[in-house]
Amino acid sequence: MSNMQTDINEKMRGILLDWLIDVHLKFKLLPETLFITVNVIDRYLSLVDIHRTKLQLVGVAALFIACKYEEVYSVPHIKDLVYVCDKAYTKEEILSMEGQIIEKLDFNLISVSPLRFLDYYTKQIKMDEKNYMLCRYLIEMTLIELKMAKYKPSMIACASIYLVHKIRKNSQPWNEAQMQKNTLYCEQEIRPCAKDLCTLLQTIDKRSTFKSLQRKFSLSQYCENPHNKYKNNSLL
Repeated sequence: MSNMQTDINEKMRGILLDWLIDVHLKFKLLPETLFITVNVIDRYLSLVDIHRTKLQLVGVAALFIACKYEEVYSVPHIKDLVYVCDKAYTKEEILSMEGQIIEKLDFNLISVSPLRFLDYYTKQIKMDEKNYMLCRYLIEMTLIELKMAKYKPSMIACASIYLVHKIRKNSQPWNEAQMQKNTLYCEQEIRPCAKDLCTLLQTIDKRSTFKSLQRKFSLSQYCENPHNKYKNNSLL
């Protein structure tokens, strides 16, 4: 966590994001909305010291902001946000926190997520939906694991593709001629990130803050639930 915080820690952040993944799924929001939400939360927490009792309020207000920025048809009503918080906060408190966050971020809500890069790269290599969803699972894990924030979004996207190719036993997990041309990364550059991603995948069952993500990717629209299948494999 940011040195700014005196009352919340990384585990509390993980619990918040685990809950937000459930809320995001419940409201059937766009994938990018989740990434914007997390980006807004982390940037705000790097600037403002908050009490743990207000952490969920920051989270739901950030989700509301992200919905207004990204969604066209699925912006949740404020009363629904009050409900999902189990009425821990009022409508006025959520709207007030929304204003505080936007003001503190100076109205700068633009961010580039790994998902944007993943969508571009996978279109270039014509990746099928099943493998794409496995990449999605991997990059959404990085939202919760704070240590992955040290990597650039483009690097995380590349590492997810590389790891999926390793999982599928692709003879060329990183086709230099094709992938380096599209991503500007060579295999040697992405391996450290892919290794951290692999460790995360193989230890996910031991982490309580990943339960919502596991449930989400168990659903049929996400093609498969990969965490049990690959947790013991030596991939890298």
